[in-house]
Amino acid sequence: MFYDHMALFESVGLDLLFAAIFFFIGMAIRDVLNQANVPPFGRKIVWLVLFLGCAGFIAKGMIQFFWEGVGL
Repeated sequence: MFYDHMALFESVGLDLLFAAIFFFIGMAIRDVLNQANVPPFGRKIVWLVLFLGCAGFIAKGMIQFFWEGVGL
C-alpha cells in the first residue's frame, strides 16, 4: 500500500518544495528592492514578472492534472 502512494507523496512534496522556493525568491527580491531604493514602477514590474512565473507553474500543474485525469 505504501508503494502505491509513493507517487502521490513525491508529487505533493515536489509541489511544496517549489512553493517554498518561490516564497524564498520573493523574500530575496523584496529585500533587494528595499535596499536598492527602486522606484514604484520598477517594483511593480519586478513583482509582475515574479507573479507570472508562479502563475505559469500553477497553470502547468493544472494542465498536467487534467490531462492525466482524462488519460492523455
